Amino acid sequence: MLDFPEPPKEYAQVFLEDTDKPLPEKLDPNTRYAFFSTIAKGGKSIIQSCKDMHLSRVVCYKSLRPEFADDPIEQRRLLREARVSAMLQHPNTVPTYEVGRNNRGHYYFTMKLVHGYTLKEILKFRERYDLTQLVDVLIQICHALEYAHNHGVAHRDIKPENILVGPYGEVLLLDWGLAKVWSPDGTASDEVAGLDKPIESLTITQQGQLQGTVVYMSPEQVDRDPGITTRTDIYSMGAVLYEVLTGRTPHTGEKVYEVIRSIQEDEPGMPADVTNMRVPKLLQDLAMMCLKKDPEERPDTISDLVRVFQEDWVRDLL
Repeated sequence: MLDFPEPPKEYAQVFLEDTDKPLPEKLDPNTRYAFFSTIAKGGKSIIQSCKDMHLSRVVCYKSLRPEFADDPIEQRRLLREARVSAMLQHPNTVPTYEVGRNNRGHYYFTMKLVHGYTLKEILKFRERYDLTQLVDVLIQICHALEYAHNHGVAHRDIKPENILVGPYGEVLLLDWGLAKVWSPDGTASDEVAGLDKPIESLTITQQGQLQGTVVYMSPEQVDRDPGITTRTDIYSMGAVLYEVLTGRTPHTGEKVYEVIRSIQEDEPGMPADVTNMRVPKLLQDLAMMCLKKDPEERPDTISDLVRVFQEDWVRDLL
């Protein structure tokens, strides 16, 4: 097993002087967070760790990159992400603590800081793990998705990079920035997650970042179908399961447009035929069903995946 990273030593211990010190007479929101350190930079956002001086704890602080901080579309997306993740209170989602504006008036939100490895990192060492361990991770992600779907939210960005495994057995579904939410009358925003701009207009770096996401997108997502449903997440879970079983994604290509064409037109090879690892027939059949191009041919709900995951598939190894 891999060793999980430990939190910084100065934050690992709880001390009396931190728990009992009084709050200032007048609370200034502009001085609440201090000791910022960058964790990651996305295409539009930046994620930092910092100390919440009011509660004496280290948190995760997400905000827009300076060049997007005043963009109304990106502001709306960040707010949606903060509120969706706050409203979906589930053991397999990251708790959101606060949403606000900094001293420049720019949006931010804070959430629980979790140390661990993403499934993407874990799969680089696939041979160290028993398949049952990896399936247990997928079961917990399915629980988070089932909860979200029952509350009218599609994640739309399921991929190993957005699945975090912590050192105490926690499994968390990250990044609700591309989530789709419907109005009471059934209408939704016409934004299509992940493919907002024509591929030709993207820089090489942006195309590289998109390629890592596209391989898990459903055909209806890459086709920019406005009628997309929560079954897009079932497809993406199938793509992740396929990679867990085989060590490769169901569709590949050197360029983004090649991956998209493959998703639209090609049938992925049977997992048992593209890997030297033994593949349980039950899980192979489930992956291939999830990867059907017609959403109506996929499992009806995420709970259908959980039922298969919980069967005795070990005796069914090919």
